[in-house]
Amino acid sequence: MPVAPTYRPETIHARLGDAFFDPVDAANFPEHKLRFRNDRWAARVGLGELDDAEWVTHFGRFAPLPDNLPKPLALRYHGHQFRHYNPDIGDGRGFLFAQLRDDARRLLDLGTKGSGRTPYSRTGDGRLTLKGGVREILATEMLEALGVNTSKTFSLIETGEALERGDEPSPTRSAVLVRLNHSHIRIGTFQRLAAYGETDEIKRLVDHGIEHYWPEAANDPDPVIGFYRRVVDAVATMGAQWMAAGFVHGVLNTDNITITGESFDYGPWRFIPEVDPGFTAAYFDQTGLYAFGRQPQALEWNLARLAECLLDLAEQEKLQLGLQLFRPVFQRTFGAAVLARLGLASADSESDAALARELFEALHATRAPFEQSIHDLVGGGLPDRLASSPNAAVYERSEMAGVLGLLRDRRQVAGVDDALAAPMSKGQPPTLLIDEVETLWSAIAERDDWTPLERKIQKMRAYGAWRSSFASLPNAATDV
Repeated sequence: MPVAPTYRPETIHARLGDAFFDPVDAANFPEHKLRFRNDRWAARVGLGELDDAEWVTHFGRFAPLPDNLPKPLALRYHGHQFRHYNPDIGDGRGFLFAQLRDDARRLLDLGTKGSGRTPYSRTGDGRLTLKGGVREILATEMLEALGVNTSKTFSLIETGEALERGDEPSPTRSAVLVRLNHSHIRIGTFQRLAAYGETDEIKRLVDHGIEHYWPEAANDPDPVIGFYRRVVDAVATMGAQWMAAGFVHGVLNTDNITITGESFDYGPWRFIPEVDPGFTAAYFDQTGLYAFGRQPQALEWNLARLAECLLDLAEQEKLQLGLQLFRPVFQRTFGAAVLARLGLASADSESDAALARELFEALHATRAPFEQSIHDLVGGGLPDRLASSPNAAVYERSEMAGVLGLLRDRRQVAGVDDALAAPMSKGQPPTLLIDEVETLWSAIAERDDWTPLERKIQKMRAYGAWRSSFASLPNAATDV
C-alpha cells in the first residue's frame, strides 16, 4: 500500500499484555460506501496517499496496516455510569485497530465504533447507525474548529445493514467509524484492575502512561503522583474548553474520560443555544447529572475515582493534593479559552477567569444566543458590530453594561475586522444546534444528499482557521 515516508507504525499497547485486551475480528459487512475521509489528518499520520479502495480495505474491512497490530484489540475496562459502578462493560462495538505517530511524533490510536460484536457486547449488536456517525463527524469538526482538545473523526463508511434502534426511526442505516485519539486508556481501565485487586497491573499501566504520554512525570520525586497531577491538569483543561465552547458532552462516565484529557466518544452531545447551566444533552439524563453547568463537578468526581485506584501506589494525602489542582487549572484555562475566542489580551489568570465568568453570567441573565454573542464580542465588542448584530437589543440591556465595559478595556487584536469578512457571511458564525443537525441528517436520510454536510464541514473548518488567525496574534490570549 502507498504509505508515505511519514507513516510511523507502532504496536505499543499490545506490549501491555493480554490482561488489558482481547484480540477480535471485525464484522463482515455487506456493503462499503465511503462517506467521509479526513484527508488533512490522514496526511499528518502518513496515510494520505491511500486511494479510496485502499482506504475501504483498511477502514471498512480492517485489513491490518503495514507493520501494525496484526489483529484488532477490544480493550477491557469497567466504569461508573451515571455514578453506578458497572463491571460488565468494555469495548462492546469498537476496538483498537492500529497505533501510529503524527507529524509531531505524538502516539495516536486508530479506534473504531460500530465494527462488530466483541466479548463485551452483551445484548448489543456491535453496530453504529449512520446518523450516529454523521453526528460524530459534526461534533469533532466543530470542537476542533473551536480549539477544543478532541478526537478526530478519521473515516465513516456506510455498511449496508438495517438496524433497529429505540431512539431513531427504524430500520435505520448502518456505518462503521474510525477515530483518531491520543489514547484510549480510560479511568475505567484503572477501575477494572482495582476491582480485581491487580496492583501490579495498575503499576504497569501507570508506568506505561508515564513512558508514552506523560514522560515528564518520570522526573518527579513521586512519579505516580506526577502522573496523576498531569491527568488532573489535562482533564480540567478539557472541561474548561468545553465550557468556553458552549458544549455539553452528555455522558461523562468514567469510561469516557481518558488519561490524556482528550474529548471523545460523542453520543447525545449538544451545543447550548444560550447560557443555561441546567441544559442537558441526553434525554435519559433526567436528574441533570451531566448538565452544562455541572460538567466541571462531574469531571472532578471522575478524577477522584482514579485517585482511589492509585491508593496502593501513592499516599492518599498527596493524591488529594493532586485532585485539588482541578479547580484552579479549570478556572485558569476557562479564562484563557474565553479570551482566545474573543481575540482579547490576557492580563493575568485570575482577572481573565473573572471576566469570563462575568460574561457568562451576563449572557445567562439576558438569554442571548450564545454563539452569536461570542462572535459579536470578538475584539471587545466594537460598537458598529454590536449595533448591526441580530442581538443588538441585548447589548443595550443593563445586565450587559458592566461586562461590555470590561471587554472594551482589553486591547483589541489588530486585523480582526478585516478577517471577519471572508469566512463569516453577514457576521454570522457557524452554529451547530440540534435543529441544524437534524436538518443536515434529513438531507441524507430523505434524499441521500451529502452536499449540505460537506458544506457545513467546510464552513466549520473555515471558522477554525479564522479563529486561529486572531487567537494566536501577540495581543490575544494564549490559544488553548
